[in-house]
Amino acid sequence: MRALAEFIMRGRMQAIVVMAGAAALPMLFWLSAAAGSLVLLRRGLDDTLGVLVWAVLPALAWWYFGDPRTLLVLLGAFGLALLLRSQNAWPRVMLCSVGVGLLYAVALSVAFGEPIAAVAAELQKMLPNILSQAYQQLSLEERTQLEALLIPVLTGLLAALLQIVTLLSLMLGRYWQALLYNPGGFGLEFRALRFPPALAMLLLAGMLFSPSLNVQLAMLGPLCSVPLVFAGAALLHGLVSQGRMRRFWLVGLYVTLVLFMQVIYPLLVVMAIVDSLFDFRGRASPNDAGPANGEG
Repeated sequence: MRALAEFIMRGRMQAIVVMAGAAALPMLFWLSAAAGSLVLLRRGLDDTLGVLVWAVLPALAWWYFGDPRTLLVLLGAFGLALLLRSQNAWPRVMLCSVGVGLLYAVALSVAFGEPIAAVAAELQKMLPNILSQAYQQLSLEERTQLEALLIPVLTGLLAALLQIVTLLSLMLGRYWQALLYNPGGFGLEFRALRFPPALAMLLLAGMLFSPSLNVQLAMLGPLCSVPLVFAGAALLHGLVSQGRMRRFWLVGLYVTLVLFMQVIYPLLVVMAIVDSLFDFRGRASPNDAGPANGEG
């Protein structure tokens, strides 16, 4: 990882090779976004635009052939990296990622509208078996409302996956920046991630009440959950760093997150909300590592 980061920062041509090459290859768009984030975070907007253009070209080609993910993640990570460079505040970046995810949802509904509708139709047929007796107890109007939520929720879930990939790409770029210029800085930043109670409640309200406001707003539910999941993971990392939990819990978290996501994912959301109220990590202790950008 360090060797790749050093190669990217060696010069303009090296950065173009990694960003454009990763954007052109299938399933490596996250690497292109991470490399672009690194260059932007370290060198600023003016020095990055000329590099970004070469990564956008293959991303546009992918969109032309029906896959918008490369361009969406690349531009999304670029925008969030610009915000992180100017504000140096992860809670604000996480909150803005909801807006980025909403733009993803709109783009995905245009690009993949028919496949999403087909999956929703299949799920609609399976609802009586999935919900069993609970489905039979619903009125005709409630069944209609439930079925109308399928397409927005599926679109929101797909957009939330891209939102997660975007944030992970940005974090990888930030980690590379800290690795090269201020080792340990990214870990301190991530472990300090915590939402104030008002913001945590706002995200929770978006998760729970957006479907009741408007059917199309149901896609906000998955998008609002993503920042809280990252904050929940940051809480566990912080407690382990303070010695209040053993490192084994982190291994267990990521293993069970893969195997039992439907259980661990909402648990992380709950942990983030409770931590916003009680601040289990306490005030950050003074340290000498400074910001991850190595410039503070």
